[in-house]
Amino acid sequence: MTVEDSGDVDFYDAELRRHNVHFRAAAGVRPGDHVVDIGCGTGQTTREAARAAVNGGALGVDVSASMLERARRRAEAEGLHNVTFEHGDAQSHRFPSAHFDLCISRFGTMFFADPVAAFTNIGRAMRPEARLVLLVWQDAGRNEWFTAVRHALAGSTPPIPTLGDLEPFSLADPTTTQRILTAAGFADAGFAAVHEPVYYGPDPDAAYDAVLGLRHASDLLASLDAAPAAHAADRLRTTLAAHHTSSGVQFDSRAWIVTARRT
Repeated sequence: MTVEDSGDVDFYDAELRRHNVHFRAAAGVRPGDHVVDIGCGTGQTTREAARAAVNGGALGVDVSASMLERARRRAEAEGLHNVTFEHGDAQSHRFPSAHFDLCISRFGTMFFADPVAAFTNIGRAMRPEARLVLLVWQDAGRNEWFTAVRHALAGSTPPIPTLGDLEPFSLADPTTTQRILTAAGFADAGFAAVHEPVYYGPDPDAAYDAVLGLRHASDLLASLDAAPAAHAADRLRTTLAAHHTSSGVQFDSRAWIVTARRT
C-alpha cells in the first residue's frame, strides 16, 4: 500500500505518521546501534534511526531505485553522514555478516516470496541477541483502508481478494509469523497491537488522487469497463467524503508491532 512521492511531501510518510510514533518508540534505537532498515522506501525511518544512532549508523535497503535516490537526497539535505542506502531485495541481498544490532522495517517485510529464506538472510547479518522490530498489518478485514475502498470500487459485492491483494497481510497471523521467525533463527516473538487511522490527504479530492495511487485500488478500477468504472469512481468519492474529518480524510487500521531476538 505504497505510492510514489507527490511534490515535496512523501505521501507514504504522511499516511503513516501516527503509526510511525509507535514504531519509533518500539525500535528504541540506541546511540551506538548499527541499524538495518528493510524496505526503507524514501528513508524516513532510516534517517530517524541514523539520527538516534549518533555513534553507530543506519543502512536502508529497498527494491525501488527511484525511492532510494530520493532517500539519499533527503539524507544529504539533512546533513546525515552515518546513513547509507543500497538497492536490493532483502531476501537475497548480500549483507555484511553478523554486523547489525537492530533490524527495523515499517511495512516492508510482507512481500517476500519466501519469508523464511528472507528472514534467515536478514538474520545472518545480525549479531547474536540483536533485536528485530517490524510493523505489519493485521487481517485485511480489520483494515478499513482496504475493505471500504474495495467495497466502494466494486459495489455491493466486492470481488474475492486475489493473492496479490492479500500480500500486505501475509504476516497478519501471529502464529504464522512466529513460526516463520522461529524457522529463520529468531526467538521470543512478541506482538503489540497498534490501532491508528491512516491519512489520505487534507480533503476528498486529494484523497481520491492518493487512493488511486494504491495498487489494490488502481488495479480494481482498471479491471472495470468504462461505465462501471465511472460509477465506481463516484462511489469512491462518496466514501472519501464520508471519511473527511477535521484532521483530513482518514480510515481506520489495525497493525502489529512484532519484536523478536536473534539467537
